[in-house]
Amino acid sequence: MKGNELRQAYLQFFESKGHLKLDSFSLIPENDPSLLLIGAGMAPLKPFFTGKLVPPCHRITTSQKCMRTGDLENVGRTARHHTFFEMLGNFSFGDYFKKEAIHWAWEFLTEVIKLDKNRLYVTVYPDDQEAYDTWHNDCGVEESHITRLEDNFWEIGEGPCGPDSEIFFDQGPEHGCDDPNCAPGCDCDRYLEIWNLVFTQFNKMPDGSYEPLQHKNIDTGAGLERLASVLQGCKTNFETDLIYPIIEATAKRAGVTYNEDPNTDVSLKVIADHARAVTALISDGVLPSNEGRGYVLRRILRRAVRHGRLLGIESIFLTPLIDVVVDILGPGIKSIAEKQDFVKRVVQNEEERFNQTLEQGLELLNSLIDTLAAEKATVVPGTEVFKLYDTYGFPWELTEEIASERGFTIDHEGFEAAMKEQRERAREARVKEDAKVATPDITFLKDEELLEDEAVTASSVLMIGKGSERLQTAADGDEITVIVRTTPFHAEGGGQLGDTGFIVGPMGKVEVHNTKRLPEGTVYHIGTVVEGSISEGDDVTLEVDTNRRAAMARNHTATHLLHAALKKVLGEHVNQAGSLVTPDYLRFDFTHFSPVTQEELDQIEALVNEEILKATDLAIAEMSMDEAKAKGAMALFGDKYGDVVRVVEVPGFSVELCGGSHVGNTAFISSFRLTSEAGIGSGVRRIEAITGRAALNAAKHDRLTIERMAGELKTKAPQVEERLHQVLAEAKETAKELEQIRKEVSAAGAADIIAGKVMIGDVAFVAAAVKASSIDELRDLADMGLDQLNGSGVVLVGAAMGDDKVNFVCKVSKDVVAKGAKAGNIVKAAAQVAGGNGGGRPDMAQAGGKEPAKLAEALKAGGEALTSMLQ
Repeated sequence: MKGNELRQAYLQFFESKGHLKLDSFSLIPENDPSLLLIGAGMAPLKPFFTGKLVPPCHRITTSQKCMRTGDLENVGRTARHHTFFEMLGNFSFGDYFKKEAIHWAWEFLTEVIKLDKNRLYVTVYPDDQEAYDTWHNDCGVEESHITRLEDNFWEIGEGPCGPDSEIFFDQGPEHGCDDPNCAPGCDCDRYLEIWNLVFTQFNKMPDGSYEPLQHKNIDTGAGLERLASVLQGCKTNFETDLIYPIIEATAKRAGVTYNEDPNTDVSLKVIADHARAVTALISDGVLPSNEGRGYVLRRILRRAVRHGRLLGIESIFLTPLIDVVVDILGPGIKSIAEKQDFVKRVVQNEEERFNQTLEQGLELLNSLIDTLAAEKATVVPGTEVFKLYDTYGFPWELTEEIASERGFTIDHEGFEAAMKEQRERAREARVKEDAKVATPDITFLKDEELLEDEAVTASSVLMIGKGSERLQTAADGDEITVIVRTTPFHAEGGGQLGDTGFIVGPMGKVEVHNTKRLPEGTVYHIGTVVEGSISEGDDVTLEVDTNRRAAMARNHTATHLLHAALKKVLGEHVNQAGSLVTPDYLRFDFTHFSPVTQEELDQIEALVNEEILKATDLAIAEMSMDEAKAKGAMALFGDKYGDVVRVVEVPGFSVELCGGSHVGNTAFISSFRLTSEAGIGSGVRRIEAITGRAALNAAKHDRLTIERMAGELKTKAPQVEERLHQVLAEAKETAKELEQIRKEVSAAGAADIIAGKVMIGDVAFVAAAVKASSIDELRDLADMGLDQLNGSGVVLVGAAMGDDKVNFVCKVSKDVVAKGAKAGNIVKAAAQVAGGNGGGRPDMAQAGGKEPAKLAEALKAGGEALTSMLQ
């Protein structure tokens, strides 16, 4: 059975058992600040397990994309470690429990994918007699194939927890160890865990006691890659059809053979694993950066490139592998297939940038080793290895390899200590995030009570929350969340900020700072009680800041027009990669791999304004996703959509899926003006623009600025540009004349400089204190001095530039460099006497000091340094 067939078989099996099949959630957690990336099948479903949200169905099944990087260094070195993998899962929220979960797992394994019952083993928690009896009495698992293990209990601190039961497949004694008592739970690879069933039946209390849960849950997980390796008879996950084609393509590109050299195999596996991870992350909206998820992506991608170098691949190679990944995973994961071209562009750009980084890292490392060698050291400090690794993205393995070639070792303990310190900082930050409440508990609310109607002005308070606490009454100064029966406030979404305004009750007032939406659709308001108090059940008046909303509507519709204009001017490859709609301006991030020219920006701005002037009525309607796609509607990157979607159309120009605020007619936008365009990441550009009153105010500001400039230039506004060119030309001519005068003065000074020429052997040497206002002028004097020596000799000049600053420049002709003279060492000797330091190339160097009074002494020291070099 192929990997894609296995995924489909699992999902269809649990659909037949009454489960709702959901597409994999994004790797980016939604409304959960405690997670950086989704690392388990149940992670996106946490609000349903904790009871804070009502699930769409009490039985759910998924094949969830997962990402783990905690043991990155083991990837490629073991049979099962991955960064990206898929977790098959079936979940029950207060519905079925142990018996059904066990029966269905056994049925799927033995009847659907037909694994040999005699090679299946299970483990249970010692006190979980119900699970033991179900396996033995109901499923017929022999007692010799059931092991009681203390480790079979799942919990993470306080909260829901319970025993679990693991299912293992016996791969045969050839995969095992020499221990005659080898059994499931052993660290060897004979008994392969393929499924874990967690029976969440307790709530761990702060005092350490366990209370039974009123609603028991089921959380199971089966690794798709592991199951595939068993079905396909592979020694490792890497040899399954889910991964091996990537290895084959890489081996062909590198001209190597898999399974001949262990080190080569590690690199091939790392590249295959990381190519999958990179594709999945980017297709879910993660872009390379130096922090958070972007850092995880960049680190994985660069690690893959590094292993390509180890295989002898010097050029771009990861980008073509994305096609192989999409061929494998695309049929089962929509987002990966849909974003193929975008992923390739991001990867190619990042590959090219990292190849440059490698060159920079090599330069820094070689310089560091040169310094250490001069100090007679033989070990590269761990802090320096970590700095190269963390700041510059330079792999520590490469540092170790290069250091070894030059007779150095690296301080592993120091490096690990620095890594540990960084992990601790990250862990502490994560603990703080864990303490945050991601969603309020709203399970007591009924769906039919919650309505949205932008025309409504009165409603009633259904819930008040403060952190995790539900309040009956909130008083002046309290920061709270409020849910009302019917709200006219638009929730944050699609890049648009949430509405603000006031909720006014009989005894007080709440200022609403933002409006948000929970994953299942409930709108809640975030605000502060600014007068009196507000209580649950209060009848309230709702006051939306309509001027602010109207400004956002103008900017949101303009964003759609901008998106369409970008595609028309730059090409169809342009896709949205992020957006922000505020009352003051709009920001739009898009995929494009070169700066947008001024001519293109002018075309884009003109296209949008042309649509505004057409005064086109917008067509906004709800329809099925299939109907929307048939209309050519564009889905915004990273947004999630249900079966029924809202389509916003500017007829003849733009069609997008969107739930935000929009104008009724393009003329209400008034005008559109681009304010900036810049690159913000690998293959991603950002445009900012203004509309309406902001655009009019900007035009007024420009007019007033031009009028002021006209006054300063003593001309009229229409002639400002012509007059400005004239003034600049005059200023340029004056500057040329001043530069000529300066050169003539400097030449005269240079003649004075060489009057103090001395001979050191057969080398002419000049050391002089001069007057100079800048380091550039000092360099010019050194050049002129060397010219006065007919281009052969050494010139060292120094100038005091203030009470506490002195600068030096040294020039050495090439013939004298050949005799052993080095400008860097000469200028360094002089600067150190004057309380400073410096250096440079053998033929030219500069330095600075803090003690101008020692200028003469410093110049003398420079001459002594030259003398020692020529002896």
